[in-house]
Amino acid sequence: MQNSDPSELSRSHFEITRRKFLMTGAAAVALTALPRIGRGQSLVTDSLQPTVAKVAFTVNGTASELELDTRTTLLDALREHLHLTGSKKGCDQGQCGACTVIAGGRRINSCLTLAVMHQGDHITTIEGLGTPDHLHPMQAAFVKYDGYQCGYCTPGQICSAVAMLGEIKAGIPSHVTADLSARPQLTPEELRERMSGNICRCAAYSNIADAISEVAGRIV
Repeated sequence: MQNSDPSELSRSHFEITRRKFLMTGAAAVALTALPRIGRGQSLVTDSLQPTVAKVAFTVNGTASELELDTRTTLLDALREHLHLTGSKKGCDQGQCGACTVIAGGRRINSCLTLAVMHQGDHITTIEGLGTPDHLHPMQAAFVKYDGYQCGYCTPGQICSAVAMLGEIKAGIPSHVTADLSARPQLTPEELRERMSGNICRCAAYSNIADAISEVAGRIV
């Protein structure tokens, strides 16, 4: 039997010991961490549980009560829970106006407001303005003047136009109203300014303006 160099035996023993130490240490850390990860996941899961609240409002003349995640927008409540899909989700950032509805007599971007903020409100969507057999005058004017092409923005355009004429009738000025002491008139400048929040990507603006002007001539 050959004699081994004591220094080699010592080195070999050290390497084995170090390897075992590292393996043992890694296993210990893993076993210690697993329960913590499990607890952490539980805490995260618990924190993601939605807060639910009841909200009651009247939509198109019908009383509705919903139990919703408090983060639900009015637009999603109308579309996903009440199945009123006339109001469209366009940009979802309040820039295009496709989601415009009338709430409490005012036109709003329903994608930018939470449903729970409208407790007790009276809300009108495009479905509540008229029916195919009994069109609202603004709906009829849009058909007459071909105020749409793809039609995606049309529900928001019509709701906005109806509420906008109500603002004119109530004497509410706009950014371009020159004389704040006089009742505003629906000039082309006023119309463009007041409808500027509703984008028509098909660019049917002249037809839309004609439709609104005809209805305005009868009611403003």
